Amino acid sequence: MNYRIVKNTSMLYLLNVAKMIFPFLTFPYLTRVLSVDGYALVMYVRALMQYMQIWVDFGFMLSATKHIVNAGKNMEKIGHLVSDTILARLVLAFIGGFILVFAVIFIPLLSQNILYTILSFISIIISCFFVDYLFRGLEAMHEITIRYVVLRGLATVFTFVLVHSDEDILLIPCLDIISFLICIVLVRWQLKKYKIKLFWPRIRTTLFHLKDSFTYFISNIATTAFGALNTLLIGIFLPVASVAIWTVAMQIISAIQMLFTPINNGIYPEMVRNKRWGLIKKTLLIFMPLVLIGSLLLYFFAPLAIRIVAGGKYIDADYLLQLLLPVLLLSFPAMLLGWPSLGAINKVKQTSFTTIIAALVQCGGIGILILCGQFTLCALAIVRCISEGVLFATRAWLCYKYRKLFN
Repeated sequence: MNYRIVKNTSMLYLLNVAKMIFPFLTFPYLTRVLSVDGYALVMYVRALMQYMQIWVDFGFMLSATKHIVNAGKNMEKIGHLVSDTILARLVLAFIGGFILVFAVIFIPLLSQNILYTILSFISIIISCFFVDYLFRGLEAMHEITIRYVVLRGLATVFTFVLVHSDEDILLIPCLDIISFLICIVLVRWQLKKYKIKLFWPRIRTTLFHLKDSFTYFISNIATTAFGALNTLLIGIFLPVASVAIWTVAMQIISAIQMLFTPINNGIYPEMVRNKRWGLIKKTLLIFMPLVLIGSLLLYFFAPLAIRIVAGGKYIDADYLLQLLLPVLLLSFPAMLLGWPSLGAINKVKQTSFTTIIAALVQCGGIGILILCGQFTLCALAIVRCISEGVLFATRAWLCYKYRKLFN
C-alpha cells in the first residue's frame, strides 16, 4: 500500500513537471519563428480551446473518478461507467461544435482563420476518448503520466522540426491531432491491460453523470476567468497584437506560479494529517521573502526578461509584466491558504466559493471596463491584480474564521 502511494505521488509530480516543461519549451520558440499576429492567433485559439476542453471534461475528472473508486474491483461496472462517460463527453463536444460556429461568425480573428480553428477543435473531440478519470480512480497515475509525456513530447519535437514560420502554422493543430490519435491507440492498449471492456452506453446513466458533474464543472469554469477569458475578450475588443503582448506577459507570470505548486502539494498531506497552522506560517516566512525579492528583480529587469524569454518583438510587454507582478505576490499566499489550509480542515465548499467570488469580481471589473469604454491592457492588468487580492483576502478571512479547527 505504501509503495502504491509513493508511486502515484511520484507520477503526479512527474506529470506536473511535464506540464511545466513542454509549454515553456515551445513558448520562446514560437514567439521567435512566428510573427506577432501568428503567435497571437495560436494563443487566442488555444485560450478558446481551453474553454472547449473544460466544457468537454465537465468535471468528470472528479465525479467519474469518485464513481470508479466506489466501483471497487467490479470491472464490468467500471466498463459501463467509462462507456457512459465517453458518450456524455461526445454529446458535450457536439454541443461545443455549435458554440464554436457562433464564435467563428462573431469573432474576426477566428473567421479569418477558420481552418486553424476547426483543426484545433478536432483534438478536443479526440480527447473525449481519453480516460484519465479511470486511472485516477484505479490509482494508476503512471498510465496518465506516460500518455501525457508521449502526447506532448511528440507534438513538441515535431513543432521544432517542422514549424519555422507563419506558413507552417497549420501544422501546429495537425501535429496535435496526430499525437492525440497515437494516444488513442495507447488508451485502447491500456484498457486491454486492465481487462476493462466497453459497452453500449446507457442514455439514462449518461444524463445522471452529466447532472452529477455539473457542480465540479462550475468550479472549474470559474478558474478560467483569470486567464482564458481575458485572452478571448482582448481578441474581441483590441487589436490582434494586444493578444500576443498580453499572453507573453501572462505566460511568464504563469510559469513562475507553477513553481508554487510543488510547495503546496508538498505540505498538503502533512496539513491533512496534523492541521498545524504553524506549518503554514513557517512556509510563508520562508518563501514570501523569496517571492518578494524575485518580484522586485523582475520589476527592474522586466525588459531583459521579455527579451530573453520571448524575443525583441515583444519588448512592449515589459510594462504589462510590471503591472501584473502583484498577482505573483498575492497568488502564493492565496494558494497556500486554499487547499493546503482550508482544504485540510474539510472546508472544500468554502475554498471553491472563494474562487467563484474572485472570478465574479474579475468578470464584473471587465464588464465595467467594457461599458465605460476603458477596456485596455493596463486596466485589465489592474482588474486581474484586484481579483487576486480578493481571492487572498477571502481565504485569509476564512482561515481566521475557522482558526480553532487548526492545531
